[in-house]
Amino acid sequence: MTRQDLSRHASAAHRPSIGDWLYRQLLLERGWTRRSVLGGIGGVTLAACSSGGGSDLTGATTGTTTGGTTTGTATGTTAATTTGSSTTDGTLSCVLIPEETVGPYPLFNDIASAAIYQREDITEGKTGLPLNLILNIVNVNNSCAPVTTAMVYVWHCDKDGYYSGYNNSGRDLRGQTFLRGVQSTDTNGQVKFATIFPGWYQGRATHIHFRVYLALDLQATSQLAFPDAPQAAIHTTPLYSARGQNSTTAARDGIFSDGVAYQLPTMTPNAATGGYDAVLTVGIAS
Repeated sequence: MTRQDLSRHASAAHRPSIGDWLYRQLLLERGWTRRSVLGGIGGVTLAACSSGGGSDLTGATTGTTTGGTTTGTATGTTAATTTGSSTTDGTLSCVLIPEETVGPYPLFNDIASAAIYQREDITEGKTGLPLNLILNIVNVNNSCAPVTTAMVYVWHCDKDGYYSGYNNSGRDLRGQTFLRGVQSTDTNGQVKFATIFPGWYQGRATHIHFRVYLALDLQATSQLAFPDAPQAAIHTTPLYSARGQNSTTAARDGIFSDGVAYQLPTMTPNAATGGYDAVLTVGIAS
């Protein structure tokens, strides 16, 4: 495929596969050879696992977690330097997304694992209130122009507070992959995931984890929380009411003490699904 062919291919309103994404990023933009690309897929570690048990490519963990409480602090803070208009509604903010801990349940660490999770619908049959998660990836160093060459990995717990791929408080979910997914940004810099509203566990606000990559480089590790009003309403519905309300709001969660205003998506009821659409703009410096 020539550079002209690739440009024409990328202009189509579609989301490239992980293979397309790697080819464009590594072979053409970085001048790697095809052999280097294949070697990168199999052997380059993107990021080290932190804050808990490690993982391998099969989903089995090298450690287990005990209890339902997860504690931690942000791995760093980012200056909210605005290069464009800045709001807190999740759709127009143009700031660098705050960096947060990856947490104890990331499951995969390298590009070889990405293709396993490439999908838009990540529910795998898990019950819960439907949630359409939409992340708009923008470049704060370029007037918040859409980033069309990013790969985004999201993961979160089920409605009962359990993560796939790990032994959670005695519930062994190793080898399972529910509520995890990878997408590459489309021509609008956007990724979409069909999922469910996550549950909660002691000590943490209700949240979703995500990571953003460019080529083999990790650009951002962060989390999003949810506005109080829709979250409270969701926790009164039949599927969530048994666990009650989460007493740890985003404002009280130390993980979000470095700028949660830029990590709250816009929540809009979706009449077709009976759930919500959640939209968040994620600024990276690329």
